Amino acid sequence: MAAARRVVVTGLGIVSPVGVGIKHAWQTLVEGGSGIRSLVAERPGAGYDQLPSQVAGIVPRSSSQELGTFDTKALLMPGDANRMAGFTQYAMCAAQEALADAGWTAPTDEQRERTGVCFGTGIGSLDDITANHDQFRAGGLRKISPMFVPKILCNMAAGNIGIRYGFYGPNHAVSTACTTGAHAIGDATRFIQYGDADVMLAGASECSLQPLALAGFSKIKALALGFNDRPQQASRPFDKDRAGFVIGEGSGALVLEELEHAKARGAPIYAEVRGYGLSGDGFHITAPPADGAGAQRAMRSAIRSARISTAEISYINAHATSTPLGDQIENSAIKSVFAPAGNLSPADLPAVSSTKSATGHLLGAAGAVEAIFTVLAIKNNIAPPTLNLDSIDAESGFDLNYVPHKAQQRTINAALTNSFGFGGTNASLIFAKL
Repeated sequence: MAAARRVVVTGLGIVSPVGVGIKHAWQTLVEGGSGIRSLVAERPGAGYDQLPSQVAGIVPRSSSQELGTFDTKALLMPGDANRMAGFTQYAMCAAQEALADAGWTAPTDEQRERTGVCFGTGIGSLDDITANHDQFRAGGLRKISPMFVPKILCNMAAGNIGIRYGFYGPNHAVSTACTTGAHAIGDATRFIQYGDADVMLAGASECSLQPLALAGFSKIKALALGFNDRPQQASRPFDKDRAGFVIGEGSGALVLEELEHAKARGAPIYAEVRGYGLSGDGFHITAPPADGAGAQRAMRSAIRSARISTAEISYINAHATSTPLGDQIENSAIKSVFAPAGNLSPADLPAVSSTKSATGHLLGAAGAVEAIFTVLAIKNNIAPPTLNLDSIDAESGFDLNYVPHKAQQRTINAALTNSFGFGGTNASLIFAKL
């Protein structure tokens, strides 16, 4: 049956606050580096000084091809920067690296018909919406850019990737808030499992470091406060002093491939996609239920589809965004799934870390970037650290190994990553050594 087709990861590409390029970003992450900086210092005069939260996970940029930075001239084709919104630019860069890493070009029409794209975004391009709104108010229709609509559509990352590389297979765009990246990878996996494609370029992108976005999240009291003078300490998942999430930007791309197809061409294999589970809270537009039932359902569904036991999973890349309520609920949900009877000691449970402590929360791109970090954790047998975990709140049930401050070398044969989004949408992915 088509559903028996196995799916592996053969290529990775990343644009992130801890660096552009897989090697650079991973090294920065495991060495405890942070990509969270002051928006006021990085973008003076843009209006961030009027906001209560002024820190973000910012993609490093340069115009001199500096290692690990985003350079539009070096990384994009001529004209891309004018034709494409920021989230599409990041997606094109991550896709280019992932395809080169996989060594996949699909040179024949038959191969192109069996290669697809599943790439999403949570918000799209607020920059283009606000800029064209201002231009319309000031000068009417003649001031509107003809690229306005093509830039802001949420499927334009997927569309432009498919056009650039001539992929004729499924072209699909996911937009499920902060679960977008995980859903894109899971859905792409199923396209391969059910025979719609042999190769899929999957992932997500976000470029919403815009005053309006920060103002909106500030109004619902979601962002970290009190850290404007020390931005690298702002994102502190699981810590007693966590005070909200830090908004971030970036993109993650994975080349997914049917196992026999990958083996036949001698492709590099990072890991296998073993499980995918998704669920809805059916509860509230921004808050999960207190027992984390939706998160539990997603994790259990992923474990069932992976056909492995919880004991085989030795690392979890948590969604944990550094909010007081969200981290506690996810922590409780993890313990309910992995130790339902409460009879296992923390040493018997998976190590759990949140790489958002280094990158901030990349919104729609979070699940894709964190899936990459999870795959690399398996490949390198390293659990990346949770930064800023200075005071663990054991009284509130935080009694697991959260990999504080420093990466941990450990055998990781299988790992799970969680993503949860507004609207009560949840997804879990499981990757494993082949």
